[in-house]
Amino acid sequence: MAAVAAAVWVAANWAAVWPVLAAVLAAAVVGGGGWALWRAHRLAVGEDRQWRAQEEVRARELSMAEVDALSWQEFEHCVADLCRRDGCTNVVVSGRSGDLGADVIGRLADGRKLVVQCKKYAPHRSVSSQDMQKFVGTARLEHGADVALFVTTCRAFTRAALGLAQRQDIVALQRDLLGSWVKGAHLDTLIPLSGSGGGTRRPPA
Repeated sequence: MAAVAAAVWVAANWAAVWPVLAAVLAAAVVGGGGWALWRAHRLAVGEDRQWRAQEEVRARELSMAEVDALSWQEFEHCVADLCRRDGCTNVVVSGRSGDLGADVIGRLADGRKLVVQCKKYAPHRSVSSQDMQKFVGTARLEHGADVALFVTTCRAFTRAALGLAQRQDIVALQRDLLGSWVKGAHLDTLIPLSGSGGGTRRPPA
């Protein structure tokens, strides 16, 4: 009965009702179309972001394939060349055993002393806490580093090694960050990504 009464009322007042119904229908169509476009845009943006991330990873891996083909001596010289590319001066490669963790030594553009430990490991390996302990014990006490950088070709530092690096303000660069460095990222942008990145607070020599 209520439905019949409503139908009768609508029929009797159709001249006043139909503009309202048309407006509601138009709003529903526009709103539905807008939501569909917004959702399609979000999906496209998400797919594009995912594609770009995959391309960046693939580009890093292509670059790292060349690094993986280097000997450990060539890897040290490669790291030294990256330092020079990014404005470091007085860059020296130790190139010998018994270097006490200082494979590459130089000066950052702001004058701070940079000491680098290079570990040419297989990608599946991890840098151990023992490796990090040795570098912590020599980087500043033996070599007077303002910024101590531990760079490796493997994918990860163990949790203990990374925790020690963060506590001792060692910049830990694993494979992905090294790949970004090789592809053109500036060393100054990578230093803050592990540890506080500032080195000791004494002024540069």
